[in-house]
Amino acid sequence: MSPALEIRAERLATVFRQVPLAVGVSVVNAAIMVALLGAVLPPAGLAAWFAAGLGLGALRLLAWRAHARDAAPAARLARWEAAGCILAALAGLLWGGGAAWLWPASETHQMLWVFVVGGMCAGAAALHYAHLPTVLCFTLCAGGPIAGRLAAEGTGRGLAAGAMIGVFLLALTISCRRSSAQFGEYQRLRVALLEQRRELEALDARLRAEVAEHRTTEASLRQAQKMEAIGQLTGGIAHDFNNLLTVVLGSLALLRKRLPPCDARIARLLDNAAEGATRGAALTQRLLAFSRRQTLHPAAVDLPRLVQGMSDLLRQSLGPAHVLRTRFPPGLAAACVDANQLELALLNLAQNARDAMPDGGTIDITAEPQRLGAGEVPGLAPGCYLALAVADHGSGMDAETLARATEPFFTTKGIGRGTGLGLPMVQGLAAQSGGAFALRSAPGAGTVATLWLPQAAAADAAAPAAAAPAAAKAASLAVLLVDDDALVLASTAAMLEDLGHRVVQAGSGAAALDRLREGAPAELLLTDYGMPGMDGLTLAAAARRLRPGLPVVLATGYGELPAAEQAGCIRLAKPFGQAALNAALVAAVPAADDAAGDAAVRHPA
Repeated sequence: MSPALEIRAERLATVFRQVPLAVGVSVVNAAIMVALLGAVLPPAGLAAWFAAGLGLGALRLLAWRAHARDAAPAARLARWEAAGCILAALAGLLWGGGAAWLWPASETHQMLWVFVVGGMCAGAAALHYAHLPTVLCFTLCAGGPIAGRLAAEGTGRGLAAGAMIGVFLLALTISCRRSSAQFGEYQRLRVALLEQRRELEALDARLRAEVAEHRTTEASLRQAQKMEAIGQLTGGIAHDFNNLLTVVLGSLALLRKRLPPCDARIARLLDNAAEGATRGAALTQRLLAFSRRQTLHPAAVDLPRLVQGMSDLLRQSLGPAHVLRTRFPPGLAAACVDANQLELALLNLAQNARDAMPDGGTIDITAEPQRLGAGEVPGLAPGCYLALAVADHGSGMDAETLARATEPFFTTKGIGRGTGLGLPMVQGLAAQSGGAFALRSAPGAGTVATLWLPQAAAADAAAPAAAAPAAAKAASLAVLLVDDDALVLASTAAMLEDLGHRVVQAGSGAAALDRLREGAPAELLLTDYGMPGMDGLTLAAAARRLRPGLPVVLATGYGELPAAEQAGCIRLAKPFGQAALNAALVAAVPAADDAAGDAAVRHPA
């Protein structure tokens, strides 16, 4: 509504709000006039006038009530203005016309009519000044007939009295016009203030929203920085721990070869030590998964087939008190993900669901295709995804626990029942695979864990998986072995020598290059990646400048190293045993013989 229209509507509303008072005053004054003039005026005429006043008063009250009930009077403003003016004119004619009709012969009674009608005009001006047309309709219709009746007498007294009434009406009109103008100015100020208030409220709401968004963004940034710092820390711990496990596993394997076959007790102790080291290796894989540094081999994975293939394992892990249900739509597209890591993630989520229902229950594994737009799932680009969900009907999590559920090492399980790395590992797998992970939970309502995985391309889904060939034993080689960790260097050298290779050791990249410049025999370079001063990739490039075509095996306790593929190096993940070491050597020598510049990487089994 425009300001001018709003002011007009307020003027008319002010008039209608005063109607009950105006009708009451009019009826009371009419009753007084009947009492005072009943003896000098015709009773029939006076009764008819009074009845007309009561009827008009009732009509004005009905109009007042209708206006109050109108939900949008401004939409019918012209109609209500006309109704208000007509009713005011009729009220004025009731008094002015009634006085002219019932005009008494006594001058005293005539002055009584003039006095009462003049008071009614002044009262109308006081009540209805906000809307000038309403005031004029009443005053002119009330004062005009009396002024005309007096002037029609033709006497000097009558003409003077009529002129005085005209001057009174003019003065009253001027006064009302000024009061109406002041009312309009007040209303304009009020509307302007309301508009400014609305603008300020809108600005305040926008400011509050921006502050809330800023706080949310700041909290998200702090959380991301914290998780990045924890990721770097855990990745570094995993790297160092993998170095130690390489020494342990390698030494245990060599020790087993030298063990007398009849000593079962020592064999059992070695098995226990190897099992402990293997569990440690699994823990470091979870650390690398959380820090998004694990090595992934994404391929087209048929989710229903994968879940069906591990259903026996899942049911054994869940126990007889829990029921596993799966639901997949027909013709579900393949997901692009590392199948082995996805199996570990599903097993972890299923075990969490089991622990949330200690008395038993149903666990649902479902999947459905989803085409996501921008911003529908935080952190996901628009595209086609598969939503793989694991749902339970257990105790659920409160908001505080849910907010910390994916923090590393946070767990609500008892001591010895959880490491706090399961959900962070799942989240890291999803993020590293180009997807996302989310939890939805509430106390008493269970938990739904959803993995959004990118949909595999049709060509990838149709390509059959190539079977990895078994690695034969590598021929005897002269190996230049480089590692800055003396324990790893000694353990790896022992495994190489046990395989029949000749080993030249170096504790740094610079020392290895010095060995090559001195003419040390080297048919293959086996180097650690994370070394101070000169990393393994830099050493590989420098070594190949001295010995063109030199095969390189890059050992690392970190996860993905895309640059290793570009450099044409065979990657050997720590911790490794003798079998994995031999497979890497077998893969490296044919790779160098077939094509010296080939950048394709074949991962050892």
